[in-house]
Amino acid sequence: MAIEIAGRRLETTLPGRQGKLLFAYLAANRIRPIDRGELVAVLWPTGAAPPTAETTLTGVLSRLRHVVGEDVVQGRTHPHLVLAAGAKIDVEVAACAIHEAETAVSTGDWPRAWARGRAALHVARREFMVGFDAPWIEERRRTLQTLRTSALECVGEAGLGIGGSEIASAERSGRALIAIEPYRESGYRLLMRALQARGNAAAALAVYDELRCLLRDELGTAPGADTKALHKELLAV
Repeated sequence: MAIEIAGRRLETTLPGRQGKLLFAYLAANRIRPIDRGELVAVLWPTGAAPPTAETTLTGVLSRLRHVVGEDVVQGRTHPHLVLAAGAKIDVEVAACAIHEAETAVSTGDWPRAWARGRAALHVARREFMVGFDAPWIEERRRTLQTLRTSALECVGEAGLGIGGSEIASAERSGRALIAIEPYRESGYRLLMRALQARGNAAAALAVYDELRCLLRDELGTAPGADTKALHKELLAV
């Protein structure tokens, strides 16, 4: 976690693990005021909140306000985070970037797709809230995993569209997709197309066979129509 306000890094001055957890939750849900009961559940996710939970929450919020400012953590009964105009939260930046990247891919704007896909990937490859575990954190991690796969697809498609040295980037994206989502056919197709573009059709056919065997042995299915069509195209080379 990194927090910078008015040019000052503040993450090391937050009030312990509970302060970090609370600030992260407020940041992740900053579009709405949050009921205090919800925040109690954040601090004690197992549901075993102590009798002093409300008092503890009040103390943590008070210390948070002391660190980041009364104008940043506002509200008593429904606390919420209020950031200055132009403030940035990396996961929000990534979500916006992937939307722009996917739009650029759909229109064939490859340089923009590459740049925005890279911006999203830069954030999404990190683990959310390292060292913390809670249902809402796991949900955010799954969201970032989905964002990461989409970013890899965008970067890969952009690499193929740009061509030249960026074909290697497309190949790396394909391999990364396969590693994190081994049953996601788009990763295999991306890798096959990248290998084909590099003049290595035999290796591309081997990737198809790897997928075919995986789906047959593990799921009892076969590659989809798009993947089969690409395989047929490779056989005709």
